Amino acid sequence: MKEQTYKDWKDVASSHLEKCTSLAILILLFAFLVSPKLEVKTYHAEIKIIEAIDIPPEIREKIKPPEATVKPQIEIVIDDDFEGEEDEDIETIDTIETTSLDMEKIIETTQIGKTSKFVIYEDAPVPIKQVKPIYPAFAKIAGIEGQVYLEVEVLIDGSVGAIEVRKSLMAGPGGLDEAAVTAVKQWKYSPAKSNGKPVAVWITFPVSFSLN
Repeated sequence: MKEQTYKDWKDVASSHLEKCTSLAILILLFAFLVSPKLEVKTYHAEIKIIEAIDIPPEIREKIKPPEATVKPQIEIVIDDDFEGEEDEDIETIDTIETTSLDMEKIIETTQIGKTSKFVIYEDAPVPIKQVKPIYPAFAKIAGIEGQVYLEVEVLIDGSVGAIEVRKSLMAGPGGLDEAAVTAVKQWKYSPAKSNGKPVAVWITFPVSFSLN
């Protein structure tokens, strides 16, 4: 029988010490080489001194004063009946100057897609021009039919703004969703009205695709 020899763990550790030390040095060198260089820059504080100067009188005379603002004119007339011996003369008091502002002319601007989804109105928008969607040929061959539900923004001038697909039938380029959106963008409406004035609203309706 062969005799089994036993090695002391200290001898084993000593044999691997040199290898481990060399490996650790290589790892430190590698980390030093690939790590970014840090540059410390000194901070220079800047002090700005603002000096106030007095404007000479000859220069002040050349500076034009601000133009007077135009104020609206309101005529106030006191017309009360007083009991007494004689009525005093009623004086017309002009407190405000004339203005060029036309209060009855209201400029309304509507941005596409910015209309609130919750608008109160009495009269719903009514389509006055409708364009039929083009049925894609490959959808006909595949026998695909159904409805695409769209949420459409109708602006105050009756034109169609933003369109969102709420229920898809065939998404993607050239699909039935795109055909429905392309057609509805060409529609024209009589706009919705609130208190007799046109307002922008959102409406939801289906666009049908049928092979019959």
